[in-house]
Amino acid sequence: MGKLIAQILKFGVVGIISFIVDFSLYTLCNFMGCPYLISGLIGFIVSVIVNYLLSMKFVFERREDMSRQKEFIIYVILSAIGLLLNEIFLYICVDVVYNHSDFLMGLYGDRLAEIIAKIIATGLVMIYNFVSRKIIFEKH
Repeated sequence: MGKLIAQILKFGVVGIISFIVDFSLYTLCNFMGCPYLISGLIGFIVSVIVNYLLSMKFVFERREDMSRQKEFIIYVILSAIGLLLNEIFLYICVDVVYNHSDFLMGLYGDRLAEIIAKIIATGLVMIYNFVSRKIIFEKH
């Protein structure tokens, strides 16, 4: 159990670093006028590369029966699913919830709603990322 907790903590640190990369690029692109879904795509792709490098070095014990090429391809596929989830969560938070709630629209502006949506989406995708990567990449 101690090993799992240590691994979750390491994953959390890697996740924080990846989140900072993702969120910074998302916010920069967003405030430069990119649509929020495109901003989300840019931030997510760069953060996936950072996350892969750090996760495979510090978090997971590599499986001996999997080549690095196969590992990376599977990682990209899992990340693509994570990206799809990220975009769905952004869409739901902004277009479905925020844009149809006079209360929320009166509380804060569009840009803040998009940033809050990004934080929510990131948290949900983080759970998916840990579980899927632990199951597939962890040495048994």
